[in-house]
Amino acid sequence: MQSYPARNVSTPDTQVNVLQISDLHLSALPDFSNNELGLDLSAKHTCLQGFEACLQQALSENIRCDLILITGDLVHEIQPATYDYIFKVLSATQIPFACIAGNHDVTDELGQELPFFQRELVAQSADCRLLSRHVIDTEHWQLLLLDSAVPGQVGGEVTNTDIEWLCTQLSTCNKPALVALHHHVIPMNSDWIDKHIAVNADTFWQRMQAFAHLRVIISGHTHQEQVRHYYGVTVYTTPSTCYQFQPNEDDFAYDECARPGYRWLQLANNGQVASWVKRLDT
Repeated sequence: MQSYPARNVSTPDTQVNVLQISDLHLSALPDFSNNELGLDLSAKHTCLQGFEACLQQALSENIRCDLILITGDLVHEIQPATYDYIFKVLSATQIPFACIAGNHDVTDELGQELPFFQRELVAQSADCRLLSRHVIDTEHWQLLLLDSAVPGQVGGEVTNTDIEWLCTQLSTCNKPALVALHHHVIPMNSDWIDKHIAVNADTFWQRMQAFAHLRVIISGHTHQEQVRHYYGVTVYTTPSTCYQFQPNEDDFAYDECARPGYRWLQLANNGQVASWVKRLDT
């Protein structure tokens, strides 16, 4: 069994196939063992179903999976048992994996039956298994994982300390680089979600322009698929394994037609990247 977290990934052909899963939003797990009334508990846990189905479908595809990256919001309600379950499932795949925090991993929302602006956001500590400023090294790539979550807030931040850490890593290793974080770092053309973009993104981009070998940035948080090219970097956002947000809407709206999904990234040994999103078949 692979030890957690992944630090080095080696493959026979030196290409690395990365499965990005994001925004699981798992709540307290149902107790199916004590369901004497025969209630359809699964209907209340579509996020759990989405996570399990996305992982199963992805790992059943005709592509070797070398690394699984979970880019935040593993939970919707912070419960240690929920993290235990997620890590048990991921460990059982025997595939190296790594997880970073999203806003829901460091913030409890009290009064979820209320409109969002009336809820109380309570800061919490991140589970100790969620990573910050973590490096995964491969033969031809370095993957740099950041924690952009801010306890008690929906929006995120790339701190000056984060930026200095990235600059150090990129200065001391000239391999093509991928940066993974939860919050988006370029606008999504959607007012409500762009209010929760990573603070300090302008400074982040100013500093990153010095590193031509920074090739890819991946994030979650936006519950939708997007591909943008910014200062020579390909920037991907990725669907949730649960519910999706409507793209290009200034007011909050769910995308009722979009199915749960995940992203594949093929990191080639020549520094090129291919990436695509898959949705659940059924």
